[in-house]
Amino acid sequence: MTILVTGGAGYIGSHTVLHLKEQGEEVVVLDNLSRGHLDALFEAPFYEGDLHDEKLLDEIFHTYDIDAVIHFAASSQVGESVEDPLKYYENNVIGTFHLIRKMVQHNVNRIVFSSTAAIYGDPEFIPVGETNATIPTNPYGETKLAIEKMLQWSDQAYGLKSVSLRYFNAAGADPQGRIGEDHDPETHLIPIVLQVALGQREQVNIFGDDYPTEDGTCIRDYIHVMDLAEAHYLAVKKLKETNESAVYNLGNGQGFSVKQVIETCERVTGVFIPSTVSFRRTGDPAVLVAASDKARGELKWIPQYPSLEAIVSHAWDWHKSYPYGFQTKLPT
Repeated sequence: MTILVTGGAGYIGSHTVLHLKEQGEEVVVLDNLSRGHLDALFEAPFYEGDLHDEKLLDEIFHTYDIDAVIHFAASSQVGESVEDPLKYYENNVIGTFHLIRKMVQHNVNRIVFSSTAAIYGDPEFIPVGETNATIPTNPYGETKLAIEKMLQWSDQAYGLKSVSLRYFNAAGADPQGRIGEDHDPETHLIPIVLQVALGQREQVNIFGDDYPTEDGTCIRDYIHVMDLAEAHYLAVKKLKETNESAVYNLGNGQGFSVKQVIETCERVTGVFIPSTVSFRRTGDPAVLVAASDKARGELKWIPQYPSLEAIVSHAWDWHKSYPYGFQTKLPT
């Protein structure tokens, strides 16, 4: 089976490429390297380019007999999406439009889409199930929801089968330390906290401590990046076996507050991590925790690294070895 992975040099994409190759699958990667890293790839055929380049997409689909696409390529920063929504509609929605059109033209009829819990907005019910109302509170979530709907209509019109994976907070790194999380700027909580432990930041900024939670800080469901990679692989297998479209939430079903994450990082690193509290960020829901029963039942997905300690430990191992990203591996 040959799988095209768009955005395959990015954080979740590269871990998925690594996992697919470990399962013996053939992988082709397309990435414009705006956020991704060539050093995150292991001997996979690579095309540097953009989804808007339909000639490049034609070349890939002509060169390889693609069985399925796993689609990560997107802009994904919530704050930036509020400041520049048109960038997000152009990159995410229009880019995906070009990809889907070329898939239809080349008779590639399976796609696994990297969606997000952001489509739920501020959910009324916790844990969040797939039938919860989808009312995004930012353009990033809106564009992901628009793509899900585009895929649904494309199934009806062209027989394009899709699995949309709505995952919660991706975290952690390859347990063997080969690849990890390298963003610039970094916006995810766990690597930010670990940067404080490494002395790269003075403190962690907590955005609000007056939420209706036990310690007043936001609660999130953290899912190991390798467990996400496995879910994408299982989703491709499901499409091949059943030829049925579906939507799944991916999370551990347990929430941790910002303060609990900081405390866990302190235990793992053995370093005191100072923090300060500032105003809430617009659009941050108090609690986001996934109900993933459907994925566990239908995909037979069983997270291998569900504990926050394991997630932080793997991330810490990576950041200690690569304190400033892929270009700065320390000697062993």
